[in-house]
Amino acid sequence: MSEGTLGFSISDLAPDDGKAIGQAARILVEGFRDDWPGAWPNEEEALQEVREALGGDRICRVARGEDGRVIGWVGGISGYEGKVWELHPLVVRSDIRRKGIGRALVSDLEARVRERGALTLWLGTDDVTDMTTLSGTDLYPDVLGHLANIKNLRGHPYEFYSRLGFSLIGAMPHANGWGKPDIYMAKRCR
Repeated sequence: MSEGTLGFSISDLAPDDGKAIGQAARILVEGFRDDWPGAWPNEEEALQEVREALGGDRICRVARGEDGRVIGWVGGISGYEGKVWELHPLVVRSDIRRKGIGRALVSDLEARVRERGALTLWLGTDDVTDMTTLSGTDLYPDVLGHLANIKNLRGHPYEFYSRLGFSLIGAMPHANGWGKPDIYMAKRCR
């Protein structure tokens, strides 16, 4: 491995790989702790999320480092009779972010849903800790006006997804409490 590169591979997470499932759950808790503290506050809730992601109608892919340890994972949930898939969740170990792992996981998920006939991939990305100008305010009555003028104040991931071709398609005001919206994004798969 040369300086600045990180070797990893992406594969399905096997339902009987308890060690990897535990690693994925720990990454989920750690990865959401600071900016989305209520998402998966403990390993028990994160383990439940990972197990749900292993359901027969879902996609669960992990990135593994050269040592075989899970360093990131992405899930996909089918909707609209398979025409639309939700990206849920995406997480990369915090100490190795910004090295292309998240981008690779999203690209891999896109390929998997496209193989299944998807036309659209969407996601929700909450703002519960004042990371954007949508947080801490009442978005009504002009939700789309607020969305059109969104600004990133503290590294909210909507800009990461925008770089990957996702478009802002809406926001659910107060989804996580007053002034804590969910931001919706989507992209074409075909």
